[in-house]
Amino acid sequence: MDLRPYQAAAVQSLRSALAGGALRVMLYSPTGSGKTEIALTIIKGAQAKGKRVAFLANRIHLVEQASRRFYASGVEHGIIQADNSRDVHSPVLIGSIQTVARRGLPDVDVIVIDEAHAVAGSKDFREVVFLNSARPIIGLSATPFSVGLGKHYSCLDAPLFEQLVVAANIAELIADGFLVDADYYAPAEPDLSGVKTTRNAFGEADYNEIELGRAVDRPDLIGDIVSHWHRLARGTPTVVFATNIAHSKHIVEQFRAAGVVAEHLDCYTEDDERQAILRRIERGETTVVSNVGILAEGWDFPACRTLILARPTRSLVRYVQMVGRVLRPAPDKLRALVLDHSGTVRRLGFPTDDLPLELNDGKPQAAGKREERRQPLPKPCPSCKFMRPPKVHACPKCGFAPERQNEVEVAAGELERVARKPKAGPGEKQAVYSQLLGIASMRSYADGWASHKYREYFGVWPRGLHRMRAAPSPEILIFVRSQAIRYAKGRKAEVRDAA
Repeated sequence: MDLRPYQAAAVQSLRSALAGGALRVMLYSPTGSGKTEIALTIIKGAQAKGKRVAFLANRIHLVEQASRRFYASGVEHGIIQADNSRDVHSPVLIGSIQTVARRGLPDVDVIVIDEAHAVAGSKDFREVVFLNSARPIIGLSATPFSVGLGKHYSCLDAPLFEQLVVAANIAELIADGFLVDADYYAPAEPDLSGVKTTRNAFGEADYNEIELGRAVDRPDLIGDIVSHWHRLARGTPTVVFATNIAHSKHIVEQFRAAGVVAEHLDCYTEDDERQAILRRIERGETTVVSNVGILAEGWDFPACRTLILARPTRSLVRYVQMVGRVLRPAPDKLRALVLDHSGTVRRLGFPTDDLPLELNDGKPQAAGKREERRQPLPKPCPSCKFMRPPKVHACPKCGFAPERQNEVEVAAGELERVARKPKAGPGEKQAVYSQLLGIASMRSYADGWASHKYREYFGVWPRGLHRMRAAPSPEILIFVRSQAIRYAKGRKAEVRDAA
């Protein structure tokens, strides 16, 4: 199997961790990065040494999906899943954790757990880990932020997972072309003032789902979802994450009333019907598919371009899993689109921001730090309502620069693009300077123009940077355009005052 460089490095790091004495290792690799390929490489290596391997998943469709991938890679295997169990003496087994928890697991040498962020909150998963504590266990997750994944258990005399191996992060995979970036548009947050918070399955504080459903399942909010989709994403394959089943069905009804082919699915949808619905959106017969959370894990449809976040959440695990559905690259798909009708982007930031990549030990103080990332977040421009990126004083869209930061209200239902400013590290500063030099070259400006624009952007001169030119990004073009607008408005004011 030909692995990408970061996949090959992850395999080596996993083997080194196990060889170094760790028994339970968590692998972080973002959605769409090929965690299954990494797992298959580990499994084939174990097979070559005559070892028996079990691959465990927490949902039936993930068991089915893994089975298809294993067969496609030439890995014969047995299944442990209720009445579908077969070939249980095979050297490779794929199992449903619910069935394994009831029946027990045959003797195996290595266990691989898919979507392993669920382990800390699952009694079934924990019991399997406890009963097989002498065997190497590898967890796979795109969101290893769950509370308690690194918690110490007396029966193990060690943490649940002892080490975290990082394959790559989302920003790196976007930069290397293995994922696509997304444009974010966000309205004002729904009124959640009366909605209480509870602990979710990942140990995070999140909104009470019953109260949340009452707050967001309103005709005006649902109508707003449909109207903005028509304006910004019309015709694109779209996945909607709703608050509950009724909310999801109401969203589908409004899309259908607007002439859009839309379908709903949930955990009660029969397996055959669910597969038929997903095949229809993959073939283009359906444009919008809405659900609550069943598609947040394990659903691979790279052509899906638009995500509608209609479910407010404080859960970093849920948020990153949902956004990951639209970041896979596909032909003619240069960028994805996220329409946030939940206030989540302003609450949790961008998925490309720094994530808490360390195993949570379950202690109250540590848990509190994981609930929401304490860092600057996007804010609306007081003048034009454009979502300004963190630490950007002048609005990239209209050039307005407020004298001080105040809480402002955004007109209900108005989606504004959420832009991002590169972080001010050496590599990012060089990238901005190179893009400004690229604009100067295209417009036959002197290089000094780029230096002045760089100073307007960062507040310092580009000392120590190389004069390398690069194609400008949309964000840099918006910045340059906003500065030109500010200058033009200033000149007009001067002429008016002189008159």
